[in-house]
Amino acid sequence: MISADQFRQVLGHFATGVTVVTTTNGDGRPTGLTASAFTSVSLDPPLVLVCVDHKSQSYPALLEHRRFAVNVLTTQHEDVSRRFATSRLDKFDGVPHRIGALGLPLLDGALAQLECVTVASHVEGDHTILVGRVEHARSGPGEPLLYYRGRYGRLSGAPQ
Repeated sequence: MISADQFRQVLGHFATGVTVVTTTNGDGRPTGLTASAFTSVSLDPPLVLVCVDHKSQSYPALLEHRRFAVNVLTTQHEDVSRRFATSRLDKFDGVPHRIGALGLPLLDGALAQLECVTVASHVEGDHTILVGRVEHARSGPGEPLLYYRGRYGRLSGAPQ
């Protein structure tokens, strides 16, 4: 079996978009984390999945609330991505957001937003895969923030 460091290094060669997954805890306080492990699962019904590290401070709230939003970040959100990748408790302080139809925090200016109800969860290794049925979705202008080989990037020649 390969080491965790070697696995991370090899996977770094797969370019991904960057998202912030948000929810609220039992006190109604917003919480969230940066995630690149996000993908669509099904069109009918509309399903997506996110993979959440068991050590994430948002993990208990995501399991308990059984609802989450996926905010697809633009190139203007690199600082937001870095902030939500930390373990700090005040991640939303100074980050413009609103509350969506499902009571979930939605980041202002996101390229796309999906509000989901958790329909399944699967524990695998040190992560849990959350499958969410998309109840509300919207998209907006901008270029996606990318992550590749441990660095942020942008599309070359992206449409304006």
